[in-house]
Amino acid sequence: MAIKRALISVSDKTGIVEFASALARAGVEIISTGGTKSLLEKSGVPVIGISEVTGFPEILDGRVKTLHPAVHSGLLAIRDSEAHQQQMKELGLDYIDLVVVNLYPFAATIKKPNVSYEEAIENIDIGGPTMLRSAAKNHAFVTVVVDAADYGEVLEQIQANGDTTLETRKRLAAKVFRHTAAYDALISDYLTRLTASCSLRPIPLPMRRCRSFATARIRTRRRRSTASRSPAKAISRPPSSCTARSCRTTTSTTPMRRCRS
Repeated sequence: MAIKRALISVSDKTGIVEFASALARAGVEIISTGGTKSLLEKSGVPVIGISEVTGFPEILDGRVKTLHPAVHSGLLAIRDSEAHQQQMKELGLDYIDLVVVNLYPFAATIKKPNVSYEEAIENIDIGGPTMLRSAAKNHAFVTVVVDAADYGEVLEQIQANGDTTLETRKRLAAKVFRHTAAYDALISDYLTRLTASCSLRPIPLPMRRCRSFATARIRTRRRRSTASRSPAKAISRPPSSCTARSCRTTTSTTPMRRCRS
């Protein structure tokens, strides 16, 4: 499959004009938003505004522009699914094969002296991470770029083969999820530090499910099996309820919710 449409929306515009220009010369249609669109237009790069794709204007001072089915269906549609193909056709939607997005500079914003709470909040990106995650999830068909350092490799593969390799798309998708996870962690940490009542702890990682209930069920089955083989040695004691110690098995430094078994 060849890359035919790209959605480009970047805060850090390093190298983006050169990259977009090369894409356009390779026959890729470029969709863009806001400041990125203006820059590409001024640089002579053919570009379509996001509103032409969604049929809806950018609203709320740019807070809402890419959060639209015309965007995310194009990113998430499974290309070799007949059902998805039919739905896309019926709704008049088209695929987006390449996403080039980097996020609002939240880290740089909160490092500024005396930055206001309002300014920090306005630099929390919503549409960007959403597009990145949609594209990364569907990396079997969609190439997603969050780092300008990858422009060269992606362009080289497109120019040579019309598309990127699956191995490249997997690697880029993994980078996206690392990036968005770190971005969310930074925001969480910032907001936590604003809340005086919260103790400062490391950002929690996903924790494993409390295993006490499953363990109790296994023990019960073992006891029943033992009882059927040797009634004299059967253990009649019911499985113990979840203990505080058993609920501490976690990959996180944050307190776990109480096990409900």
